[in-house]
Amino acid sequence: MKKRLFSHLLIGLLLSAVVAQCQQLTIEAEGGKQIVLRKSDIESSTHVQLTIPASHDSTASVRYEGVALKSLLEKAGVEFGHSLRGKRMASCLLVEAADGYRVVIALPELDPDFTDKQIVLAFSQNGKPLDAKEGPYRIVMPDEKRMARWVKQVTMLKIVDVQ
Repeated sequence: MKKRLFSHLLIGLLLSAVVAQCQQLTIEAEGGKQIVLRKSDIESSTHVQLTIPASHDSTASVRYEGVALKSLLEKAGVEFGHSLRGKRMASCLLVEAADGYRVVIALPELDPDFTDKQIVLAFSQNGKPLDAKEGPYRIVMPDEKRMARWVKQVTMLKIVDVQ
């Protein structure tokens, strides 16, 4: 009986650790500096809500809640504004998903000095946490005609220089 209880507790702890690790986000800034944000770190940031049409030919909509991607990158030391000029204009954000899918976003696409659009790292849809197929985090880019850069299951954000 004690062995079985111990086994169940051990399995429970291992599963909790796996779930916690899956809800982490690694950000690698210029120079290779890495930080790991936990779900609580992300959700304690200022929230942004976006309402997006469910599809191009639909009157229904989907409401996403998350955090501005720019603010998360700033937590990792990525600078925007006046410092985004010269060689840094060739820097981009590489977004990586759990399944290996990767996309790039030019840094000026995240900077309000260059654009009015806001790119969000979402953690909920219509008031509920993203499901396992999409979350725990996904990129939402409201003005994109195609959703190819709406990365699901985001695990890593990495600043890279285009050579």
